[in-house]
This record gives sequence, structure tokens and C-alpha cells, in this order.
Amino acid sequence: MQDFHILISAPDRQGLVFEIARCFFDLGFNIARQDEFVDLQNKQFFLRTHIQTKESALDVKVEEKLRTSLEDILCPNSSCTRDSDMQNSNIEIKIIPAQRKKSLVLFCTKENHCLGDILLRYDSGELNAQIKAIISNHSVLEPLAHKFGAYFLHIEPRGLSLEDKREHEGHILKALQGLGEIDFLVLAKYMRILTPEFIKHFPNRILNIHHSFLPAFIGANPYKQAYERGVKIIGASAHFVTENLDEGPIITQDTIAINHSYTWREMQRAGGDVEKSVLARALKLALEDRIFVFQNRTIIF
Repeated sequence: MQDFHILISAPDRQGLVFEIARCFFDLGFNIARQDEFVDLQNKQFFLRTHIQTKESALDVKVEEKLRTSLEDILCPNSSCTRDSDMQNSNIEIKIIPAQRKKSLVLFCTKENHCLGDILLRYDSGELNAQIKAIISNHSVLEPLAHKFGAYFLHIEPRGLSLEDKREHEGHILKALQGLGEIDFLVLAKYMRILTPEFIKHFPNRILNIHHSFLPAFIGANPYKQAYERGVKIIGASAHFVTENLDEGPIITQDTIAINHSYTWREMQRAGGDVEKSVLARALKLALEDRIFVFQNRTIIF
């Protein structure tokens, strides 16, 4: 028995669930679980189905037939058969082996709590993933990486000018190319702003933890900003990285209560626990194929 996740996003219309379920039945698939949602404002349909096959693997021809059958359902007109046409029609189909371990590259700077938490979860078998490397602009966390047998790559930047950033990211991209296929980049407190040119290589595949409850207090030192505003709760937000700083689609968030006695550094320390748990939840959702991105929002099953 082999399991697959089928992710479908398409303009909504009557009878879609029935037609898709019938397609699975006709091809001999068993539906283990199915979740669907309709964005009524945008009339967009989202579906995540966990199917099982009797074969040891989904045959290439069967996968092609499944994709073609789904395209025929979602694109009744022959004009939207190419990928670009489907994208323009807000149609997306993904067929993903459920047991395949996704490949990760973790990015960090000096703070160890988020990186350490992910490595502990990885070591205990919680993450259905393979950590290919840890990349950092500092060498501070190299001993931590080596404790878990992780490959650590220190790529030192020259400066903060745009030219320096592009050169630094060029070295990172070259290193990433040498690692083979990569599903997600995880910024585990990576304290550098990525350029739009770099981000374009990994659309909706860079996860970041922001030490604030977005959209409040974006940018640098949000805990100090929160302290100066006298907030009574602090939080963290995990989101996909886009060209707009800290404005990418939000995946998970959480908060804790504080009071007037907290200094901004005490708030920062308390927020560390929230940050690592929020990032871990977001990563788990991504690894389990539970996230749709639509118009800078996430739909999560």
C-alpha cells in the first residue's frame, strides 16, 4: 500500500468534490482522508486528499492518467491544458508521495534556540525530512550542528551593500546547487534580509520565523518596539518569505501574556519559547503538504 497527497486548487463550481472522488474511484484509489474548503469571496476551491494505492508505487502511466483526468475535470475547456494557462486560471494540481522525506536546508546566525529545537526534533524522528545542510553567516553555531552530525557551511559576507549581498547570495546559491534537490529553506533566526533575486529562486519555499505577532512590529528589534508600546502580549509568526519584508503569507502564530514588569530583553527571552514552537508547527505543516498559498494568504488543512 502506497500513500499520496493530492492537492488541488481551482475556481469553485458545483459538483467538483463528486467528480474528483469519482475520478479516484475509477482509477482504483482509496480515499483515506479528504478535506476541502471554498473561499466564497474569491470563489476558489481547495482540496487535500490522502489517497492509497494497492501498488507498491504509483506507476508513471497511472500518475499521468490521474493528472490528465483531474485536468479534464478542472479544465473542461481545452484552452487551459498547459501549465501557464492553468496558473492563469488559478488551477493547481500536486501529486506528492506521502512518505517521501523532504529535503531541508537550515539557515541560522547566532541564536541557537530555533535551530536547536529543529535539530532535536529531527534527531528524535519527529520530522519526515532530511536536513542536507546548515548555512550560516557566522560560525558560532557550528559546534551545535556537529553534535547532531549535520553538515555546517559557514559563508561569511563581506558587507551590507547591495553588491555585497548579491555576491554573498551567489556563494549560497552555488552551495545549494551542490546539494541537489531542496524542498524548503528554513530561516531559523537567520538575521539577514534576502534580496528579491534570491527569493525568486524559491517561491513559497522559504520559511521564516519572525519574533513578533505580524503584522505588528515588523523589521528590526520588534521586542524593543513592543516594549515601547507597552504591549500586554507578545508573539511570533512563521511565514513564507516574499520580496516584501515580513509581509509573506502567514502560516502559524502564537502569543503569551506579559506585564509591565518585563524589560524588552526579558520579553525577548520569553518570546524565544514561542518562536521555536511556532516555527516547528509551520515546518510540520509544510512537510505534511497541508499548506495552500492563495493571494498572499494560506489555507491550511
